Amino acid sequence: MFSAVPEAERDAITMIVFVATFFVALGIGRFLKRRAGVRLGLLFRLFCLILAFYASIAIYGVHASWRNHVGAAAILLSTALVVALVNRYVWDFYFEKKRQTPIPHFLREVVGGIIFLIALLFVLSAGYHAEAQLKGVLAGSGVVAIILGFAGQNFFAGIIGGVAIQINRPYKVGDWLQVGERFAEVMEINWRSTRLRTNDAIYLDIPNNEMVSHTIVNLHYPTEVHAMRIRVGVEYKNPPSRVKDALFRAASTAEGVLAEPKVRVFLVDFADFAVMYEIKFYMGNHSRINEVNDAVRTNVWYELKRQGITIPFPIRTLQLERKAARPIQEEHQEARAILRDEALFECLSDVQIDSLVQQSRVSHFGRGERVIREGAEGDSMFVLLRGAAEVSI
Repeated sequence: MFSAVPEAERDAITMIVFVATFFVALGIGRFLKRRAGVRLGLLFRLFCLILAFYASIAIYGVHASWRNHVGAAAILLSTALVVALVNRYVWDFYFEKKRQTPIPHFLREVVGGIIFLIALLFVLSAGYHAEAQLKGVLAGSGVVAIILGFAGQNFFAGIIGGVAIQINRPYKVGDWLQVGERFAEVMEINWRSTRLRTNDAIYLDIPNNEMVSHTIVNLHYPTEVHAMRIRVGVEYKNPPSRVKDALFRAASTAEGVLAEPKVRVFLVDFADFAVMYEIKFYMGNHSRINEVNDAVRTNVWYELKRQGITIPFPIRTLQLERKAARPIQEEHQEARAILRDEALFECLSDVQIDSLVQQSRVSHFGRGERVIREGAEGDSMFVLLRGAAEVSI
């Protein structure tokens, strides 16, 4: 570049470029550190040194093969500055300061590693033209990545779910959640799972990917005031207005029930044995749900007792179906009379007729059903009591 410039002047210009580049880069780093709080360490100083050296040899006109190595080193070391800027402006400023979402060191390291890997692939591809070798390496690493992905899919799904929870913040420590049929308090949120505790002091460790894939009711969002419902059944003879007034007084005076919003009572169903009413009341911290429910139900019992309103026992009306057919004794009597009138049985005494009837059974046949078939095995005999039969050959 400076082939026409005397060697002494070229050396001086090269030295000036080296010093100027080094101190300008270092000055930018100091400015970012003092004004913005960007944490720059030894790697940034080494980057400034390599950058200054690369700029000076480029100005000097060095075209040796090792110049590419210096440029590659400068690009790789520049990732230290990029990572520091991401840590400060993305993780610290945006997430932790603006969104009040702490970012774990593990996630910072993963993102930093990805940035360095991108820079490395760029250097190998653009600086050393190693596209063919990279394809083989990436193909092999892709297979390994697939294997590792299947092996650790639950772990990484939990991590991703934890990131989503930390960003969206659907709940926080101390909130009471309804997860399925369970009510539990959030005790801890980490990057793999959420730990909950029920009113029975049972701890649940639920992976974050399950937390973000299910519907969750936060009883403390936007405030801890939330409604609960209790059903009560009373006898049909009691007027609904009178029952509603009694239930309203009982729930409104229960300990733990908030005065505002007011208690509401609804008639919700006409059940088999009672008219069903639903009491809707509001409470604060859900940790006292057992005590509040107990207070409401206790007040309801006493108030209904004073008002002469009865909570009925379950009642069922049973309808017993009796046999529509004639009693077996009547059928035997009919069979006895028919046999006595038959000439075939005139030789039998009444006792023998009774014995024959007692040992026989009454069989019912439908219209068109075959009773007996010619040539069929058997020694039974049928006597037609009622109806008509057709003989066909």
